[in-house]
Amino acid sequence: MKEFVMIYRNETMPENKYSPEEMQGILKQWENWMGSIAAQNKLASIGNRLGSEGSSIKPGNVVTNGPYSEIKEFIGGYSVIKADSIDEAVEIAKGCPILNVGGNVEVRDIIVMNA
Repeated sequence: MKEFVMIYRNETMPENKYSPEEMQGILKQWENWMGSIAAQNKLASIGNRLGSEGSSIKPGNVVTNGPYSEIKEFIGGYSVIKADSIDEAVEIAKGCPILNVGGNVEVRDIIVMNA
């Protein structure tokens, strides 16, 4: 099996858009979805949410505040899964709860670098 990263993107931080009760429902969807992937032994890394604080460093040592200063969407988090193919990884990603709240998932293969 190969490893694939699923990168979760959205236009707003969910906490800014939903009530606490709605957030609880959304978090439960994530818990159930991740649990189903783990139950299939396809979850390589549970991943992490990413905060909104950060900086971007560009050529010439130009530093801008915010990790997403020039894009409409921000990366909210990521997970690493195991799958036999990109097609299987995409099928798994189709169940991602972020799709229910206007976000999207980018699926990329991971290329292991030899030292």
